[in-house]
Amino acid sequence: MRYYVLDRGDQHSMDLSQQFHRLAQEKNFKLDAESPEIVVSIGGDGTMLHAFHTFIDRLSDIAFVGVHTGHLGFYADWRADELEELIHLMSQSGSEGPLKPRIVKYPLIELEIHKKSGNASFIALNEFTLKGVDGTVVAQVDINDVTFEMFRGDGICVSTPSGTTAYNKALGGAMVHPTIEALQLTEIASINNRVYRTLGSPLLLPKHHHCDIFSRKDQRLLLTVDHLNFPVDDLISVRCQVSSHKVSFARYRPFPFWDRVRIAFLN
Repeated sequence: MRYYVLDRGDQHSMDLSQQFHRLAQEKNFKLDAESPEIVVSIGGDGTMLHAFHTFIDRLSDIAFVGVHTGHLGFYADWRADELEELIHLMSQSGSEGPLKPRIVKYPLIELEIHKKSGNASFIALNEFTLKGVDGTVVAQVDINDVTFEMFRGDGICVSTPSGTTAYNKALGGAMVHPTIEALQLTEIASINNRVYRTLGSPLLLPKHHHCDIFSRKDQRLLLTVDHLNFPVDDLISVRCQVSSHKVSFARYRPFPFWDRVRIAFLN
């Protein structure tokens, strides 16, 4: 089995990374930074986002596995004290092993960012946000090329189904099961009064829909794609839609999505 490991960089995560390499060597795994079959993230959900964007050009060939070293993350199936069990199950699922992991695939968001200075494309695992730097954001929101609302407020968050448990939830958005191919648009502190009006509630758009966010004044904005930040002062528009690509996770034991929700927020 070809594998690669990314860790959070703190001492505990680095120690676990070394332990993983040691155990993997005993099972004759091959460390491969160029074309791994499995990418192991050791840390938290932020580490998994880093791993995802590191290998974003090889999503169709890679499955991810998460080991959390702090609070339970939604992308991490394994605790720090379970490395030996994880390695054993991985060795049983190799090319000559009797078992195969269950590969689950989560939807992603595709973004087309249009600026006066040029265009860029991104894929997000968690969410995309648009926020103002100096004051109120003024943006026109179109759905399927038809104007829906003129937004004024702190910003807009567009999340994947798996990302709905993160910033989207804090904004009052719904949690969506990741088998549902959709994106969720949630307003951040919108202004609603006699003069200005927005829908004021989250929107769930299916795979065959898209939304466009147009900047409607000269404004300094901060765009985020997962953990990546991009200051922009010449934004024209952002198109958001469900990507044709998906991210794969290798499940070596059952861990249903709603169990993750219950453990993270209720236990």
